Amino acid sequence: MTETLPATTAESPCQACGACCSYSSNWPRFTVEDDAALELIPAALVNDRLSGMRCEGDRCAALRGEVGKATQCGIYPIRPEVCRTCMPGDAECGMARLRHGLPVLI
Repeated sequence: MTETLPATTAESPCQACGACCSYSSNWPRFTVEDDAALELIPAALVNDRLSGMRCEGDRCAALRGEVGKATQCGIYPIRPEVCRTCMPGDAECGMARLRHGLPVLI
């Protein structure tokens, strides 16, 4: 049986997770951002194809901290749309958490 945790706490569960930001090098991709939004993202954090965030393995280069312990996005206010739509406890969150051996949020 899969362990689950409440998705809402006083502090965002994302700040103690980071699994979605280190799930796949293909995930932090650009989708609906306009050119002005993309220009705000530091070039050093954009992949060589200019299609998404640069990753170190499967981990987004903007992620700070240790997955499953304490994390934060280094460009949170200007993060890509795909990052904004990922919500604690959704299907993508659950897949990423399971891949890192973390309990699924409910």
